[in-house]
Amino acid sequence: MPDHDLPDDHLTDGEPTTDLQETLPEPVSAPMRHAKVRAFTDHTTVGQVVVDDDGAVTIGCACGMTLTNGPGWSLDEHIRLHRAEARFLALSAVAPAGIPRLVRAPGRADD
Repeated sequence: MPDHDLPDDHLTDGEPTTDLQETLPEPVSAPMRHAKVRAFTDHTTVGQVVVDDDGAVTIGCACGMTLTNGPGWSLDEHIRLHRAEARFLALSAVAPAGIPRLVRAPGRADD
């Protein structure tokens, strides 16, 4: 595994350590973990896949939305996008203020 030119003790303050707390990654906060679980449970597919005569393929989501294929996307792609958007919105709602973001959080002025 490459060391990316980092010293052996790059996870610490520069002093060699045997303290596990200094070398372990910081745990995910409980609110963010709970938001991710809620997004997963609130956006599971429900029911059976329905194939219409015109070729439309649909399935329901626990949130009430109907997921479908389209002219440029598959049902699987719609399901994956829907779940990713749900996770993004749920995590954004509870993310700590000031955390560096790739995408601006909807409805939050502090980011």
